[in-house]
Amino acid sequence: MKSAPFFIALRYLWGRAKEGGRYLRGAAAGIALSLVPIIVTLVVADGMIRGITDRYIELGTSHIQVYDFLEDDIDAGLAAARDDGFVRGVWRERQGLGIIVGSHGRVGATVRAVDPAFWDDPGSRAFLKVVSGGVVLETNRDALLGEALAESLNAEPGSIIRLMTVRVNEDGSNIPRLTLFTVKGIISSGYRELDSLWCIINYDAGSELLSPELYRSFLLVKTNDPHRDADTAALRLSARLGPGYGVYTWKQLERSLYSSFRSTRQMLIFIMAILVLVAAVNVSSATSMLAIERQRDIAVLKTCGASPGNTRAVFLWGSFFTGLAGALAGGAAGLLIGVFINQIIRGLEALINAVAGIRGLRLLDPEYYLEEIPIVIDWITVLAIVLFTIGCSVFASWLPARRAGKLKPLEILRRV
Repeated sequence: MKSAPFFIALRYLWGRAKEGGRYLRGAAAGIALSLVPIIVTLVVADGMIRGITDRYIELGTSHIQVYDFLEDDIDAGLAAARDDGFVRGVWRERQGLGIIVGSHGRVGATVRAVDPAFWDDPGSRAFLKVVSGGVVLETNRDALLGEALAESLNAEPGSIIRLMTVRVNEDGSNIPRLTLFTVKGIISSGYRELDSLWCIINYDAGSELLSPELYRSFLLVKTNDPHRDADTAALRLSARLGPGYGVYTWKQLERSLYSSFRSTRQMLIFIMAILVLVAAVNVSSATSMLAIERQRDIAVLKTCGASPGNTRAVFLWGSFFTGLAGALAGGAAGLLIGVFINQIIRGLEALINAVAGIRGLRLLDPEYYLEEIPIVIDWITVLAIVLFTIGCSVFASWLPARRAGKLKPLEILRRV
């Protein structure tokens, strides 16, 4: 009798009988449909967060930044920072704001004077896309422009631009300085908000043009694994460099951005989880209808010695199998869509462009989204969603299962 509720519940869900089980199968389909968007949202959100974060820490802030607050001589800490087992590479950067004057107007820009070897790092190469031209700066008067900045200036490889910076005069006054540069290449990180204002020059050119009083200098440090080693490496570097140096990880430098991404992800999942709760209510309704249509079975079970607990277990097992079937089907479908989300988006774009007779429509505007969404699957969260779905299904069916267990067989047989 202990195993009977298990097999009876399976028969109700997958049996050939037309009555009863169709409610459970319909509820399982509802759960599957509700789970597809939440899984797709999870995969896309995690991919977006990871893709944007990796671009920021590989091309922008790097894994760690080191500042010299006392002597303002960042070169002094270069050798010490390189001599660490967690560190993959160290490069100098001087950064600030400037104005670029081109043939089609002037635009404000973020001037980044970086050691050329920084762009040869595997992490930099993985996310730096050369739109046109090249990435090698052969002289101190060569520059790279972000794609959006080049579009604003109508610049292309070989174009001459004028970079306006500010230097400090001997009397302490600030005077503008205009320097000619040749555009060697147009670059993109795949996320326009990151590189839209980049004007990249050699570090030696930056040391000459960017006054240390007005522009910040720091070290870019990369570890073997930024997600695991950054905190440990930062503590070791801080102890090695001593007082006067500020050591900051990418988590500290991009805390507001990363927190915003995580909060948005959690809110999206919470909203989608409401669909699961609604589907769980359908399981409760399906269990109630199953109990009504299977009253004769309940009477026969009880006359054969089944206790109220055994009867209740039949319907709880039925809701469990319903939730399990829906969660597995919906989870598999959601993962399948998530894995091929880039191909699906491209296909929809092509279809809409063909039907509407337009060109260049993008469902994901590159101004705000990645051009290619990385596929990241958080298996722990997926498992938690599946278990949550099954738990909600069983919990929602507790009351109808309890009522079914309290039915009296004589009253049932008298009615039927």
